[in-house]
Amino acid sequence: MQAPDLGIETTLVHGDRTAASGAAVTPPIYQTSTFAFDDADAMAAAARTPTFERFYTRYGNPNHGAVERILAAIEGGEAAMVSASGMGAIASTAIALTEAGAHVIAQRMTYDGTRALFNDVLGRFGVEVSFVDQHDTAAFQAALRPNTKLVMLESPSNPLLGITDIAAVARIAREAGALVSIDNTVATPINQRPIELGVDVVLHSATKYLGGHSDLIAGVVVASRALVARIWETHHILGSTLGPFDAWLLLRGLRTLEMRVERHNQNALAVARAMDAHPRVSRVYYPGLESHPGADIARRQMRGFGGLVSIEIDGTFEDARRVIDRLKLFHSAASLGGVESLVAQPATMWPNSSTSADARAMGIIPSLLRLSIGVERSEDLIADLDQALQR
Repeated sequence: MQAPDLGIETTLVHGDRTAASGAAVTPPIYQTSTFAFDDADAMAAAARTPTFERFYTRYGNPNHGAVERILAAIEGGEAAMVSASGMGAIASTAIALTEAGAHVIAQRMTYDGTRALFNDVLGRFGVEVSFVDQHDTAAFQAALRPNTKLVMLESPSNPLLGITDIAAVARIAREAGALVSIDNTVATPINQRPIELGVDVVLHSATKYLGGHSDLIAGVVVASRALVARIWETHHILGSTLGPFDAWLLLRGLRTLEMRVERHNQNALAVARAMDAHPRVSRVYYPGLESHPGADIARRQMRGFGGLVSIEIDGTFEDARRVIDRLKLFHSAASLGGVESLVAQPATMWPNSSTSADARAMGIIPSLLRLSIGVERSEDLIADLDQALQR
């Protein structure tokens, strides 16, 4: 049930309904590896033209289909595809859209798994990559080559919340005949719809905000039908298949996505403002603050600014660790986007820990803390941060 006049809140609740949905208000879990057919002819026909939802679960599953219909609708794409993780979605996309001798442009500040994919995996098979400053639109133009096939973006980027001018870069790439993909995990389709800005492929780690409850690992690809079909051909060969139960959990999480993201937006802005005024914090990274260098672009291409806030403690690596240990409401954990607030020290998560020259060059200093702001009462989160910083 999809209609252009339905609001995003309604689409999240009803966007997976089809004529075959049946009477169950909550869809069943199709916990099966394969599907039976009435006769040999029916199976042969399905094998020649798989339905992707009722043939073999590595090809697809009704639980996958329900999630994909909603995600395509809320991102403004023609089709979607789920995978077993965000990296499964990124890897399938990058491998499908490049070949030996191809060139890729990626942001210098990008998810570490994406960087490793380009440097350590695709590089072995003859794919070249140029890393550029996401804030410098001209750098994307300068990096273009005749063999540039893909431009990979991430905005806001993790963990420093850098902002890329998505429409400008998409226009540059399109004029050069290159495809543009973006990791939209931090923004979510509630806050940012990159396809409207000219992007070809939108990627998510659905482990984060889309699922929203820290209880599943999943990835998403949204694009035109032709591009999703092209990526799916690689995806199903690689075998990055999302389990039916995880797909069902993701569908359940999507029902409340809009409400949760609105609360994340409100809480993160309140925390960012409080930390910006705190004497023990030397810098705050949040695109909703006027002081953020990408604030003007963020306001132009985003509806809200997300639940991720990074702060630099006025102190040392050990001081930042002590702040983490004193926090009572923030779990010290990797990941982000759940209903609970999390804290992480990026210098310990990047390669070579806090002494990594690459991390420092990207601004990942030892006293940086990344705060994934949950849906708790914002005043409680601010008080918890204050007591940890004051001590």
